[in-house]
Amino acid sequence: MPPRFPITAEQITLVVNQFYAAVRANPEIGPIFAKHVTDWPSHESKIAGFWRNAILFERSYDGNPMQAHMRAGNVHPEHFDIWLGLFDTILVKNLPTDTAASWSALAHRIGRGLRYGVEPTEGPPTLT
Repeated sequence: MPPRFPITAEQITLVVNQFYAAVRANPEIGPIFAKHVTDWPSHESKIAGFWRNAILFERSYDGNPMQAHMRAGNVHPEHFDIWLGLFDTILVKNLPTDTAASWSALAHRIGRGLRYGVEPTEGPPTLT
């Protein structure tokens, strides 16, 4: 199966590595990630595998991003705007315009789903 858009595994790794460098430096979401990620190279490798799976259709990722974000407990909907802003900046900086736009659209679609997963919900109605 051809990739969703033209990109190499090396470009995916570059974007992921630069993105997480930006995350670590970000005063708002950096501490959130730091609470959960103790081995950055391993995390970056895992997430590069996620993107290779999503874009290149490799079978290189084993995980459940929705569960991970929901279980974290300190990931809130507004964090995804920061995440996506950083990600878009890295994409534009490192990739051809069309490739950056295609990956950004995919990331925003995935981000909407993850954001929905951490939205506060009303609990079940109480019976009186």
